Amino acid sequence: MKFIKTHINDVHIIEPEPHEDSRGMLRRHFCRREFRDNGLMTDIKQCNVSENNSKHTLRGFHYQLPPSGDSKVITCFKGHIYDIVVDLRRSSSTYLEWQAFEVNSDNRLSIYVPSGCANAFLTVVDDTWVFYYHSEYYVPNSEAGIRYNDPYFDFKWPVNPDVISDKDLNIPDFSPG
Repeated sequence: MKFIKTHINDVHIIEPEPHEDSRGMLRRHFCRREFRDNGLMTDIKQCNVSENNSKHTLRGFHYQLPPSGDSKVITCFKGHIYDIVVDLRRSSSTYLEWQAFEVNSDNRLSIYVPSGCANAFLTVVDDTWVFYYHSEYYVPNSEAGIRYNDPYFDFKWPVNPDVISDKDLNIPDFSPG
């Protein structure tokens, strides 16, 4: 695997190094030693699969507040997503900055999102499956979010979402204070 640093501190693109032969392809998706050597999480406590029926489905922005903050790796095994990560760590030099990524089943990339950052994704095609694993367990009372169209950030989405939960749609405006 190749670990590529991004504009946002501690956010990485993980590029697989697949092995192909007449049977198909094999690629490593997680290696504790390689993650550790790159300063990334090594303890996985929970894995989730998000199956999305329709293109232009939006999920997020989601994150957990301390002390339950979690790092996560996001991969699109089927379909295509447009993912945005925003840095909410006050001590970071990229605090309140965001970056967008294209992740799909063709490019086979993953995004490493460190604790203290939030992410949201918009499906680009129908029938998109997203797999992600977390360094911590989900704690409902620690859940927090940012609305996808929050005026503070001026996020740039390729299209407006057609499908979004009431919960994600009704997150109050963000306040950095």
